[in-house]
Amino acid sequence: MTNDTVLVIEPEFSGHRWRYAEWAAAACIEAGYRCVIVTASANATHPLAQRLAAADDASLRIAFVDPPAQASHGRLGSVSYVRFLRDFQHLYRSVSREYGVALVIVPYVDYFFYALPFFGSPFGATPWIGITMRASFHHSQVGVRAPRRPLVNTLKAALFRRALRASGMKTLLSIDPTLRDWYTGAAEQRGAALGGAAVLYLADPFPDTLASDPAEARRRLQLESGRYLLVYGAITGRKGIHELIDALAERQDPVRLLIAGEQDADTRAYLHSVTSALTQPPVILDRFIPDDLERDLFSACDAVWLGYKGHYGMSGVLVQAYRFNKPVIATSDGLIGWFCRNGELGPVLDELSATAINAALDQLFPDGTQGATVHALPGAPAGHMLAQNTLSQFKKTLQLAIS
Repeated sequence: MTNDTVLVIEPEFSGHRWRYAEWAAAACIEAGYRCVIVTASANATHPLAQRLAAADDASLRIAFVDPPAQASHGRLGSVSYVRFLRDFQHLYRSVSREYGVALVIVPYVDYFFYALPFFGSPFGATPWIGITMRASFHHSQVGVRAPRRPLVNTLKAALFRRALRASGMKTLLSIDPTLRDWYTGAAEQRGAALGGAAVLYLADPFPDTLASDPAEARRRLQLESGRYLLVYGAITGRKGIHELIDALAERQDPVRLLIAGEQDADTRAYLHSVTSALTQPPVILDRFIPDDLERDLFSACDAVWLGYKGHYGMSGVLVQAYRFNKPVIATSDGLIGWFCRNGELGPVLDELSATAINAALDQLFPDGTQGATVHALPGAPAGHMLAQNTLSQFKKTLQLAIS
């Protein structure tokens, strides 16, 4: 058995996680490896799983393995980091019996990262690469607006440094550019060597897709004339959808919501109960959004809503808006606020009050205009940091980490 297979282990296909699994696998195949995406059987009906099964490509397989019952984790199973580490250990052992595994890639290492200092790698001696998307303990030190939790942040910073020394970890990739800078800067301040796995920035990608003609995209979507504000992705209360609708209920102009993505039950019930209060009822697509429909949505809209609450990580929707040259209304919190901090991508909200939201809408859609925002952003330069958030750059960075 030759060791020429990379396992990409991602038990969840919700949100953007399935995309990271697919993109990581594509990067490995281009680097000359065979690849197996390992996930839970609940994802067998997901479009990615069905597409891979139909393709029957020997270089890219998908394996379905369910994590063990929680009772088998023992008393420590109530700690999510420990439970997930043992789940990943089970998934790895189940699949590695069949393949010669050269490397493991974990597209969302935040599942178990802080358990590594205590339990070591779930993949034995096999080298592996992890991608972190949620590390935020350092934000208050690098100018990112986030809750101040001195004790928790200090503890997580110490665990972070220890986790990088876990056996087998080659590289930790972060979609947060400030984490790499914090790590190297903190080591310099302490006069300590970095040690352990390398920490590299991995620009959160968006496929290299050209926008559609806005008028044609609207025709395909069967949109009426008017101004459209897109709310996109997994639609939950954390999207700030309640606050946005409260603000729109105070307006008489024709700004209209275009809400696209699978909704949770609470949001679905909420939207059903309140849409009659709006001057313009929203256009709602409550389902999985394939690539061609996604392209039309970003082409057809006038602006994109990023007024999220309680979200301090990166957002692929921000990347998508930038690549389609659409302005955003963004929270000042977290990495969204950090990338949008100078206002060149659109209005930034320090609070989600109706007054603040409506002031931002007035800025984007002044009276008497049809919102010329479907054209180039007036202040966003081609050299903005988000310009590197492409799928090709993602693959290059991951291939560098593999090599």
